[in-house]
Amino acid sequence: MSTRGADRKIDYIEFNVADIAASKAFYGGAFGWTFTDYGPQYCEFQDGRLTGGFTTLAPVNAKGGPLVILFADALEEVLERVTAAGGTIVKPIFDFPGGRRFQFTDPDGYELAVWSDR
Repeated sequence: MSTRGADRKIDYIEFNVADIAASKAFYGGAFGWTFTDYGPQYCEFQDGRLTGGFTTLAPVNAKGGPLVILFADALEEVLERVTAAGGTIVKPIFDFPGGRRFQFTDPDGYELAVWSDR
């Protein structure tokens, strides 16, 4: 059981941005968000309840919107459930500094991700 209480709930949102400093200035000024930098291409934001990130690692695609990322206690089990429900895996499980994740599209083509602690 997750100590986070976040199993299969939306946990993190990433925004592809052109300029992290400009995004920090806007969201910090407009909403009072705080930030933690993880190098020149990634910054985490905290809005007081939800945590997310700004990244320049992918092009801005406002049409597609931010990447919604869900948390799972058992990543492989959730991957199997996504596939069984009709989702298409677009990025198999991979490691990143905070854990592991995969990305999928739902039957309508929306891309989401699921992550887990290491």
